Amino acid sequence: MFSLFGWPFTVAPADIDESRQMGETPEELVRRLACEKAKAIAKTHSGLVIGADTIVVDDDEVLGKPADAAEARCMLHQLRGHSHQVYTGIAIIDTETGQTYDDICCTDVPMRDYSDAEIKAYVATGDPLDKAGAYAIQHSGFHPVEDLSGCFASVMGLPVCTLAKGLRRFGLDIPEDLDKRCQDLLDYACPILDQVLKKA
Repeated sequence: MFSLFGWPFTVAPADIDESRQMGETPEELVRRLACEKAKAIAKTHSGLVIGADTIVVDDDEVLGKPADAAEARCMLHQLRGHSHQVYTGIAIIDTETGQTYDDICCTDVPMRDYSDAEIKAYVATGDPLDKAGAYAIQHSGFHPVEDLSGCFASVMGLPVCTLAKGLRRFGLDIPEDLDKRCQDLLDYACPILDQVLKKA
């Protein structure tokens, strides 16, 4: 998704403990993880560092990546037919100036009432095993989500408009057609982009 900005970048994994702390809300967890990732990378890289983390939350339970096919089936049964939340935290650090920024995008995700047979077939593809919550919103065969009214890109892991809002504070010129690029890539008419970008 970051390639939509049209800038050169490198990807660096951050080795941090992602365990949820006692009493930590989903918002606090995802913000902390994004900030810790950015800080970890900023120790060894210069320039502008962006950290991001995404969690799937169902009734305050954080759903990570399933350990195996059986757990994937359980997660998909749990999420079926109702809405849960996806939180994505963004953290930005300018290593030259020390300027920092962080924000959170929360999206309500309504899952359709897919069948047990559909769950079985989807899990058999292996796709859910490396996905938080055991699903990919963009999977064309399973298409688990219906009637989404929030940020599609956030559910995929990077809320482009939320990130753009933060990057503007660092003096970066955001492509004027960034919103169109995102919608065209996802084939999704985003109902909240104006609302997000106006808060910049």
